[in-house]
Amino acid sequence: MYKRLISFVLGALLLALCIRAQAQQLKQVPKIGVLSTGSASSEAARNEAFLQGLRELGYVVGQNILIEHQYAEANPDRLPELAAELVLLKVDVIVAGALAIRAAMNATKTIPIVMETSGDPVAYGYVVSLAQPGGNVTGSSQMSPELGGKRLELLKEALKKVSVVAILHDGGAAQAPQMKEMEAAARALGVQLQPVKAEGPSDFENAFSAMTRGHASAFIGLTSSTLFNHRNQIVDLAIKSRLPAIYPASEWVDAGGLMSYGPNIFENYRRAAKYVDKILKGAKPAALPVEQPTKFELIINLKAAKQIGLIIPPSVLARADRVIK
Repeated sequence: MYKRLISFVLGALLLALCIRAQAQQLKQVPKIGVLSTGSASSEAARNEAFLQGLRELGYVVGQNILIEHQYAEANPDRLPELAAELVLLKVDVIVAGALAIRAAMNATKTIPIVMETSGDPVAYGYVVSLAQPGGNVTGSSQMSPELGGKRLELLKEALKKVSVVAILHDGGAAQAPQMKEMEAAARALGVQLQPVKAEGPSDFENAFSAMTRGHASAFIGLTSSTLFNHRNQIVDLAIKSRLPAIYPASEWVDAGGLMSYGPNIFENYRRAAKYVDKILKGAKPAALPVEQPTKFELIINLKAAKQIGLIIPPSVLARADRVIK
């Protein structure tokens, strides 16, 4: 009886020690918070690129890293609440893009924040400088303002006779630098710009009607979380209105859009994993320089061109990095 009692006590102690060791191990597993403006479906490809980057660095979700996703479901007003929730969950790093960056910054001054994408982080006040961010934010810049003029040039080359180009935007202050850059390019190309605001899905049809009334021959979609999250609807309206367009990311073309020109957005998300890895190993965001893209891609969808009765000039096709036939 005595031996049985001793065996029971020892067994109980071993079990308690194992449970405690497992709890400590679980506590030591880094927890990453991902704050997104869109939904799980609209952000799926980008999230997979981020996960791929983590896997390449030896991370396995559920084993040596944990991820908490928070989606605003295309409702930016929810971002502050979701960012606060990540802080309460005591995540080690917050990964955010576009509008989510500001919400994360307002929620914490101590938890490191990695930007997946950002137009001009210095102009937006996210970092002090690209070389020395200076706070708890670092990551990748998308260089959106500088690309506006190039997109206008490509549109002009694809449509020789274009004279009026509509600019589809959501009215956000972050799009002002993009507009300013295109104004300078438009003057040089002899093109008139027609800004058309659409704050949400209910405005899209009226926006396209405004383009038609303004005699726009084509339009450019600005970098915007709101527009991106509803890209399928916008692309469908562009085809219906037979309006050629150029967009800021390849996902628009994959959704049926005509052309896109910009950095490889998925590479930005893979790079975000590298920032997370460095921070988890002790690096401080203040000393991690913000990276800028070095390669830009022109994607053309010939299916979309055929739907609107457009023939893309061979000179433009020859420059494309990818052509969808």
